[in-house]
Amino acid sequence: MNTSKLLLLVTCTSLITATIIVSAYHMLVQPQQIIYETQLIKATQTAEREINLSPRFQQLYASTAPTNFISAAKNSKEAVVFIRSLTKLEGGNILNRDLSSSTGSGVIISRDGYIVTNHHVIKDADIVEVTLNNKKEFIAQVVGYDKQTDMAVLKIEVDQLPYLLFGNSDSLQVGEWVIAVGNPFRLQSTVTAGIVSAKGRNIDVFEDRSGIESFIQTDAAVNLGNSGGALINTRGELIGINTAIMTLSGRYEGFSFAVPSNLARKVVSDLMEYGVVQRGWMGIEIASVTNQMAEERGLPSVAGVFITLVNKGSAAYDAGLLGGDIILSVDNVNTNTLSQFMEQIGRHRPGDIITVSYIRKGFINTVKVTLKNSLNSTDFVAVRKDKVLLDLGFELRDLSSSELSKNTTDGVMVVSVYQNSTVGKANIHPGYVITHINNIKITDTRKLVEYLSNHSGEIILEGYYKNYPGLFPYMFRKDN
Repeated sequence: MNTSKLLLLVTCTSLITATIIVSAYHMLVQPQQIIYETQLIKATQTAEREINLSPRFQQLYASTAPTNFISAAKNSKEAVVFIRSLTKLEGGNILNRDLSSSTGSGVIISRDGYIVTNHHVIKDADIVEVTLNNKKEFIAQVVGYDKQTDMAVLKIEVDQLPYLLFGNSDSLQVGEWVIAVGNPFRLQSTVTAGIVSAKGRNIDVFEDRSGIESFIQTDAAVNLGNSGGALINTRGELIGINTAIMTLSGRYEGFSFAVPSNLARKVVSDLMEYGVVQRGWMGIEIASVTNQMAEERGLPSVAGVFITLVNKGSAAYDAGLLGGDIILSVDNVNTNTLSQFMEQIGRHRPGDIITVSYIRKGFINTVKVTLKNSLNSTDFVAVRKDKVLLDLGFELRDLSSSELSKNTTDGVMVVSVYQNSTVGKANIHPGYVITHINNIKITDTRKLVEYLSNHSGEIILEGYYKNYPGLFPYMFRKDN
């Protein structure tokens, strides 16, 4: 074989070998690298979100350091979104756009698309649209909401978003500069400045008496469409969610109110993890300390929370608290007013141990209280009131640990049934334990809510009543 033929053979062999190696790399190595990078991105996003929601992490920081808003405004405006909620009109059709709409703002709190807003912004919505500052639009999923704090969490399917870090609202001082960032009227981000006027403010904005009102009051301009937007300190940290204004004219008049970040963070964390807020209870009835009460008891100031009644078997009862005691602080934070006390308790879950200082017969005492839930246990149990459930006409909760120990099967409890609703007409009653839906086993409320959210047509429930033998099936139809 001459030299030229040998050289041609070697060259061809080398090209074929190189092609095989490159193809193998793309088929085997590169997909593994892509999978690894995707997993790494998701793990990083999860870690970032957990750090942002961790109260321990936030308490390391003071509230304000810089004296201007340039950097804070620049960093925050990308993380505030415009929200439009669409609700089907009675007798209307979503496909024909027979809808009413309301608008507001929201705050991105994680790189992978979790958004905080007010419940009243998305209340009763059938479709929630989110527009980012770059004008990209998304349909959002409602992760959960809490009427008692007017908070809601949304999720859009997108990665690598700019987001805001939760700050420490406890460190906020009256007189500090703050900025309110919203996205009203599709104007993209609007920024207004003001100072903190008060903390722990109650303005009776919630119809529910169990609502937690302990607002940060500012004079930063907040108008219609700003609800759900961000209240930010000069460090650029999220220290409140703008929620309400006090007005006679219907316009801004110098008073705006925000849910403190330390309370919002706990609510948001619960909604993301459980779909509902796991709220701790002391099991007491309370009233404000009056001037007459302070004089009669020789109190140094008109401050504190007066216990009017302690429920038997409650967290307060187990800790030895009595009617007539006056609570001065929770975890060394003064509770001069009912709203301050409600905020401190609202930051905790069942099973959390808090330190309560109180006055009894002129002496200051301190006691540890293990908070319980509304069922008087330390389980994480809460009533689900998702829109799909309310549309059908019932409320649900998971079974407690004591109920599970007595039953031979898992399930979820029907707490209440609305009269003349779809479920009501099916003759389902409170106390019914749902074990199956369309032959699918149900172990918790999350699974049942997910199924109802994604299915329509004929729905068959199977379950039982505690005091009646046998199984009880029910059937109804669910429209789109």
